Amino acid sequence: MAQSRPNLLQGTLSMLILRTLAHGALHGYEIALRIQQSSADVLKVEEGSLYPALYRMEAQGWIEAEWGASENNRRAKYYKLTRAGRKQLAVETSNWEQLSEAVTKVLQTA
Repeated sequence: MAQSRPNLLQGTLSMLILRTLAHGALHGYEIALRIQQSSADVLKVEEGSLYPALYRMEAQGWIEAEWGASENNRRAKYYKLTRAGRKQLAVETSNWEQLSEAVTKVLQTA
């Protein structure tokens, strides 16, 4: 029987993208790859989820994008955190920690 991957909770993808971009500007494929690598291949972000999230976060002012050349000299859009994005990352990280603690408590008592 094939093992399924856990689904990301709504809103979690934004936090993961913001955290990944806290280290510097990356293009979309690099963002997805870093999330996958950082999670030991547990989390895989599909293009159909990644790019709508990036566009939404750009519209909210959390990230900004500019065109550049990728490592293989192809044109790529690089995303980086804004000041508002750094503030949002702090908020989302705090919310995640509270949620994670609460779920752990329920699992321990159930």
